[in-house]
Amino acid sequence: MAKDAPLVLELDGFDVTVTHPGKVLFPDLGLTKRDLVEYFLAVAPGVLAGVDGRPMALRRFVKGTNDKPFYQKRAPEPRPEWIETVDFRYPSGGVASEIVVRDVAALIWVVNLNCVDLHPHAVRANDLAHPDELRIDLDPVPGVPWAMVRDVALMVREVLDDHGLVGFPKTSGSRGMHIYVRLAGTWTFTQVRTAGLALAREVARRAPDIATAEWWKEDRHGVFIDYNQNAKDRTTASAYSLRPTPDARVSAPLTWEEVPTCDPGDYTVHTVPGRFAAIGDPAAELDASPGPLDSLLALAKAQKAAGMKEPAPTRTKAPSRTGPPPAAGDAIRPTGRRQSRMPLVEIARAADVDTAMAGLDRWKARHPEVVKLLRPADVLVDSMRGRSSTWTRIRVNLQHVPEPLRPAQEPLESDYDPWEGVRRDQ
Repeated sequence: MAKDAPLVLELDGFDVTVTHPGKVLFPDLGLTKRDLVEYFLAVAPGVLAGVDGRPMALRRFVKGTNDKPFYQKRAPEPRPEWIETVDFRYPSGGVASEIVVRDVAALIWVVNLNCVDLHPHAVRANDLAHPDELRIDLDPVPGVPWAMVRDVALMVREVLDDHGLVGFPKTSGSRGMHIYVRLAGTWTFTQVRTAGLALAREVARRAPDIATAEWWKEDRHGVFIDYNQNAKDRTTASAYSLRPTPDARVSAPLTWEEVPTCDPGDYTVHTVPGRFAAIGDPAAELDASPGPLDSLLALAKAQKAAGMKEPAPTRTKAPSRTGPPPAAGDAIRPTGRRQSRMPLVEIARAADVDTAMAGLDRWKARHPEVVKLLRPADVLVDSMRGRSSTWTRIRVNLQHVPEPLRPAQEPLESDYDPWEGVRRDQ
């Protein structure tokens, strides 16, 4: 079959080539790259407001959204001379020359790379040391209803109001919700993350039955307020990003009046362009609403004085490992984390989620009586960061299983090591 001819668009005075416009990126809907280009052109002002001037990590779905994406920090070569880049230094010490989007031409050039969702950093290219955005990520644990996410969002708004800050909510396009706050003044990444942690703990204090700021996944309940999205190496899907869901959902900005009744399934590639044309961008005033962090930082000091300790930092380098690799069936490698207070068994570590889930299914088949006692939140599926991509770890929390019935730790169903080779080089 002959390849479809490239599509050449004149945008912002530049010729932007869309290669293979007929390539299907959302197989369940039959959406092609051409369809994605048309979507992003329809909502371009809103998209650009969310990514303007920010270095961006690329998540490329080169085989479509039903397959694993490829993560790319460094701007690909070759590229047009009009594509802007900036050197972004990661906490690990690595430096990546990342793409900076400022106009429609650059936006569509990025979309042509099979980028379905856009992942900008919380800083602008002209000041990489000081984030101008506090990002609040509401992440429900498995089994939590969407209504609880909405309730926590409204509590976040109450706390922000009390500290002189204005939040702008949007659906994540997945299971949760994001709330962005524009910042006035120059704050370090450490200060912004500290403020995010203080806010998360205050929300959890006011709504302890539905919100949590617990660092360790097995200790969480309800909706986790993921303050670590404010760490220097983190990015989140920006406003109007498409998400790799079967119905092509959108990370859609909302008004606060919409939050109590919103349904994330209402915001898709098919509905959002019409919504944008009718009401504009609910986040249009974000840049015009900057606020200071002084009050949240004062709250953080008060929390520390009350005995609240700083959670463990995110690991950015390969975990240390002494001695030779374990033989099959021997002790499981450590992951660099503390000893959990919960009765956990680890099931699998795999390069992809399907392999890990297949291992979980085999474990369940061996322990049917245990499975009957588990709750949705007891199965912990972690997306872990490796060298250049994520991998999947699955554990099971046996807290709801009587101790005599708890199975012992068994050899992992899949024992993938993303750091193999790295340790030998260190």
